[in-house]
Amino acid sequence: MSTMVSPVTRPDAVRIHAADNVAVAIRALSAGEEVDVADARVRVRDDIPAGHKFALRALADGEPVVKYGFPIGAMTQPAAAGTWLHSHNLRTRLEGMHEYVYSPSGERPRAAGVAPTFEGYRRADGRVGTRNEVWILNTVGCVNFVADGIAKSAMARGAPHIDGVYAFGHPFGCSQLGDDLAHTQAVLAGLMRNPNAGGVLVLGLGCENNQMDALLARAGDVDRSRIRFFNSQDVMDERASGLVMVEELIARMADDRRETVSASELVIGHKCGGSDGFSGISANAVVGRVADKLTSYGGGVLLTEVPEMFGAEQLLMNRATSEPVYQQLVSMINDFKAYFTRHGQSIHENPSPGNKAGGLTTLEEKSLGAIQKGGQAPVTRVLRYGEPAAPGGLTLLEGPGNDGVSCTAMIASGATVLLFTTGRGTPLGFPVPTIKISSNSEIAAKKPHWIDFNAGALLDGTRSMDEMADDLFAYVLDIASGRQQTNNETHGYREIAIWKDGVTL
Repeated sequence: MSTMVSPVTRPDAVRIHAADNVAVAIRALSAGEEVDVADARVRVRDDIPAGHKFALRALADGEPVVKYGFPIGAMTQPAAAGTWLHSHNLRTRLEGMHEYVYSPSGERPRAAGVAPTFEGYRRADGRVGTRNEVWILNTVGCVNFVADGIAKSAMARGAPHIDGVYAFGHPFGCSQLGDDLAHTQAVLAGLMRNPNAGGVLVLGLGCENNQMDALLARAGDVDRSRIRFFNSQDVMDERASGLVMVEELIARMADDRRETVSASELVIGHKCGGSDGFSGISANAVVGRVADKLTSYGGGVLLTEVPEMFGAEQLLMNRATSEPVYQQLVSMINDFKAYFTRHGQSIHENPSPGNKAGGLTTLEEKSLGAIQKGGQAPVTRVLRYGEPAAPGGLTLLEGPGNDGVSCTAMIASGATVLLFTTGRGTPLGFPVPTIKISSNSEIAAKKPHWIDFNAGALLDGTRSMDEMADDLFAYVLDIASGRQQTNNETHGYREIAIWKDGVTL
């Protein structure tokens, strides 16, 4: 898919793809203004907020509206050139299930040559972490407070040779059954395996459905010398017992050192949260270039948010490297649509209110912008929730669009850095370094303690797409090497969220 060519000066509006019949306002436009866009001069008929769309030519009732080179919906009434297009005159064309056809795309990023390096922590299973931390994970929400106290006490005692001790609480593990319990176990087991955790304390209560033995078995072949665990009901003083075990883990990590490794061993996750009309043009497009760079070196990129593939899924399917991968993606997409239907929800009940305020009207529009984060990288595998990932190409991971759940899912699958794009802004952070990338300069200026990288410079005309992609890739390697910290690390924004889908007793 083509993406916008960077301007050299800040334009008033931009057409993203040559086939588009709409343009996006880069700044707020007033009715009666004339703007130059797509080699034409258009008189704006309405006040149009920044990030919103307007017609480049007259559009008929029912005519497809095209953005990113693909339909994002259909008109519900006629509109003249310069008319503001949004929920009042544009509707989705998505309906239920679709029949898909595998039409492999021949377009692939070129091989990039010798991979750059970063400084990472090599683990016993061969994977490489970007941090060396102790993680405290709970089998059940009943012990969240205890886990947090253990982490704070351990941090207060100090351990300069590691990157910190952190507890990640959640409300689940008790009274869960079936797939609901399996989701909780899958994520916790995946977090136990993440290479950023040089040591893990698993803290239980004792009487919960999420029993310790079952959870440890779910984690599989982990380095047991770096795992400690106990049930709080089995000890006299759970905080003291936990602190002793954390100190044992810290001692086990005493000889851990960073070493120079190829970027081909890096696994990162890409996420967009609080998107606006600029996200698919600037932040997601720049992140997509990073996906192309890293995968061309042999590294791995994870993409999830399955509902935000609806309307753009065929494009991803055509990038599958084999028929089996294509079939797995079809199954994942259809299973997620069935999940919506099973709960009585419309498949196209998206975008969110914040997305709409930012200029996104339909799910097709949001999805086409969202998948820009995957660039043109080949889709090499499809994973179900909680399954482990590996370097090599673009991996599509089962998970919802929710920021907390989807980011946690990518970390549970093995991502050691997250690239999180946003047009609206959020302080949310996760167990691994979370690089916040703004789609516009305004949110970057307003929230410098949230935003790590401003892709809005692309719209401002101060940086080109190539420059932005090179800058961001270099920044990712600096973060991965520990030479810099992200805002979520500096300010302590670290949490997890687990996908809840089932009966609670």
